[in-house]
Amino acid sequence: MIEIDHLSKRFGPIVAVDDISFSVAKGEVLGFLGPNGAGKSTTMKMITGFLGPTSGTARVAGFDVRDDPIEVKRRTGYLPEGAPMWPDMTPASLLRFVADIRGFASAEGENRIADAIAKTELGQVLQQPIDTLSKGFKRRVGLAQALLHDPEVLILDEPTDGLDPNQKHQVRELIRTMAGDKAIVISTHILEEVEAVCSRAIIIDRGRIVADTTPDGLMAQSDRHNGISLQVADEAAARSAIEPVAGVAGIDGDGPGRLFVRAAGGAAIAAAVGAALRDKGVVVDEIHVERGRLDDVFRNITTAG
Repeated sequence: MIEIDHLSKRFGPIVAVDDISFSVAKGEVLGFLGPNGAGKSTTMKMITGFLGPTSGTARVAGFDVRDDPIEVKRRTGYLPEGAPMWPDMTPASLLRFVADIRGFASAEGENRIADAIAKTELGQVLQQPIDTLSKGFKRRVGLAQALLHDPEVLILDEPTDGLDPNQKHQVRELIRTMAGDKAIVISTHILEEVEAVCSRAIIIDRGRIVADTTPDGLMAQSDRHNGISLQVADEAAARSAIEPVAGVAGIDGDGPGRLFVRAAGGAAIAAAVGAALRDKGVVVDEIHVERGRLDDVFRNITTAG
């Protein structure tokens, strides 16, 4: 559904996006990650045809953003960063305007507006000027206009920015519901969003792709992946029992009675560590296996070199 082919963007001497290529299939929810200034928003603007590339191209549903920009926009729902909107309009009037410019006849337009309102739960603010809305509600208005025409491709730049925890949950559930028949790209700096809704993650840094894998694949790169967190009464006895176990890379103290056992190369050590503790009669109050920490992986990848 989305094909990015050697895409680059320069602003004078500044290389914002540097020869990136990737594709997104129907049914995928791609988390597009990177530090501030990495090129995320610039890439999304090029995919949607909002910004022309310096070189390379992007295709949406088979249509080239350079050659068929209108066809690309027909098939794309776009929530840009900040989602600029006319402040004196109400959500109801903005959505009617969007329905009109999307070419929907009156009855169909009203049905689509009603569906977008229901999905984004905007009913209580429909007649308020957009300028008076909270940041969270403004974000939901922007999401509603992106969904209104039921696009094949959704490009969402920070879709939960400004939302409270309940609103974030609702938007994530909506994305999961839509994911089966769309290709969705979510740019975010909220790493928990990747775990919550994404089937794949790309990290971009200084305009180049530095990682392209699943969320679990990113977790596996954490130095805490498959490590064991313990709460024990006798730290010395626990250390003595665990240290000889194959695959144990080291033991860190995490507080009184708390230990973290590092796994060499992410090896699965839980069964062996548990058996060693039982054999030595060490009383364990708490034990769990860590998946890893995305923030550590993100920081390591984007600060390397």
